[in-house]
Amino acid sequence: MVLLLQAVVTIVSLLWFVRVTDAMPDPAQRELLMRQEASRQTGGRVTLTPAEQKLDAYLHRLKEQEMSAAQFLPAIHFFKAKPFIEKSSIFKLLQGMPKGAALHIHSSTLVNVEWLVKNITYRPNCYICFTWDNSVRFFFSDRQPFPRWDCFYWQLLQTLRAKIGDPTSFDNSLMQHLTLFTEDPEGEYPNQDVVWEKFEKAFIATAGLITHAPVLRDYFYKGLGELWHDNIMYLELRSGLSRTYELDGTIHDKVWTVKMFQEVTKKFIEDHPDFLGARIIISVHRALGVSDVKAAVKEAIQLQKDFPDVVAGFDMVGREDSGRTLWFFREALSLPAELGVTLPYFFHAGETDVEGTDVDQNILDALLFNTTRIGHGYALAHHPLAKELSRKRNVAVELCPISNQVLKLVSDLRNHPAAVLMSEGHPMVISSDDPSMFGTTGLSYDFYQAFVGIGGLKANLGTLKELAANSIRFSSLPAHLKETGLAMWQKKWDAFIVDHS
Repeated sequence: MVLLLQAVVTIVSLLWFVRVTDAMPDPAQRELLMRQEASRQTGGRVTLTPAEQKLDAYLHRLKEQEMSAAQFLPAIHFFKAKPFIEKSSIFKLLQGMPKGAALHIHSSTLVNVEWLVKNITYRPNCYICFTWDNSVRFFFSDRQPFPRWDCFYWQLLQTLRAKIGDPTSFDNSLMQHLTLFTEDPEGEYPNQDVVWEKFEKAFIATAGLITHAPVLRDYFYKGLGELWHDNIMYLELRSGLSRTYELDGTIHDKVWTVKMFQEVTKKFIEDHPDFLGARIIISVHRALGVSDVKAAVKEAIQLQKDFPDVVAGFDMVGREDSGRTLWFFREALSLPAELGVTLPYFFHAGETDVEGTDVDQNILDALLFNTTRIGHGYALAHHPLAKELSRKRNVAVELCPISNQVLKLVSDLRNHPAAVLMSEGHPMVISSDDPSMFGTTGLSYDFYQAFVGIGGLKANLGTLKELAANSIRFSSLPAHLKETGLAMWQKKWDAFIVDHS
């Protein structure tokens, strides 16, 4: 009732300011209205210190220059814009900015593909197979791997490279199988179906490399390092916990993988005391059947019980437009409530540009299942009730602008629906989704696209500050660790301001 009265008072006061009049509108009232509107945007209520105000003014000048340039970089496909972004003064400043946490990254794309090819594929006992559908498979083995349905002829990479006169070109061709990055994105990916087909092929191609147990250990450590170098202090990683294998064919279960992830994270924190930690969101593909998802939910419940500091919750992944809806899996997703246990959900929802379909209802269904955050939420602005509910419940959207552009939901990021959410101060964090697929590392590229492209001139240092702090606030960490994380981040932020004032 109190909230309702406050809303009524606010609306009445605004209506008083904008009442119809034949006279010249009062400039003071106009100024007040503009300030009130600006206060609603992301970061609009952040009070900046004098040093922050100085940096904010500098950022604004830089942004005016970039927005008046002949080419507006967020309006260009990221693969073409990337080298120009890397020369941007704003981007360089963002690289040094403490960005808090990365809350939406998939485990198969955590590490840059150059390292995978030039480090991992040069390790002994690495075999390769070229498939009938113009893809590749990798496998580590102490003997010749057996043929299988998609791979009839395995070759030892060391032997194959010795036969090839140009290993550099060969390595570059391998990288092309593990990433979407190309010099001609419009030509190679004319529509969503084509880009998603290549996207999913690349995931499969990567799997044989990173599910080899010794590689996976190094891979996790390397991934944490790439984030740390981009001034990120915490990670929540979506992972299917695929079975890992040893050179002799021994298979490890998911418990082994979780323990190993825990060990690597602990070692990384010992080596980098200013890193807060990492957790896993267990993910399964939406192409599975209900019985398989039920089993996965039960397994996730048990793993979270056994590893409460590592397992954050559960999600369903894969292309929404061609996959099964959340409602299709309602029996499986209702299981925790029926068992009287808590399994937090972090659902991908609204990663679609098609309105009115069953898939388009995933946004509402995610909220019905009490999702903790919404992955992508591209369609959220078209669902007023879902937007209202998520705002009231403080359910943050995980915004991944480069992913949305590369996967062809939007071409010019000025037209991204998140611009509406940012103008309203909707709970939001910035993340990178599948960085290795897009030729990025860390979060700086996505922050640039969100700050310059989606936020426009309105977005300021307060916007950046709130988005970074949000990543800790909306993490799955318990309250006391959020406080610790925010204190660590604030210390880094203050040092960043001093360095740039």
